[in-house]
Amino acid sequence: MIAVPAGTRVYLALGATDMRKSINGLSVLVETRLEQSALSGHLFVFCNRARTIVKALYWDHNGFCLWQKRLEAERFRWPKSKAEVLEIDPRQLLWLLSGLELEQPRSHRRLRYEKIL
Repeated sequence: MIAVPAGTRVYLALGATDMRKSINGLSVLVETRLEQSALSGHLFVFCNRARTIVKALYWDHNGFCLWQKRLEAERFRWPKSKAEVLEIDPRQLLWLLSGLELEQPRSHRRLRYEKIL
């Protein structure tokens, strides 16, 4: 899994991205399509049309890093929206990369107990 440093924002480029793009092509998409600075140090995540490949681009002190994960048998549960970009938290990114939905149901409910006098 990818480690996301504290304070780093995570942006998903919604829709499909051509996975033939590498650092240069993806950094141009960050600047033009997502309207963000590719040099910000934030994490920008892209997915292909088949939802089998995810790439994450980020600036690390003195150069770009590109991280990729390819699924062999399943599909990423990439969110669908008319928006170009979606900001998520690092926990949601881990869920997404694990094959889970961004919004997880609560595993337990808090029960409210009242004192009976």
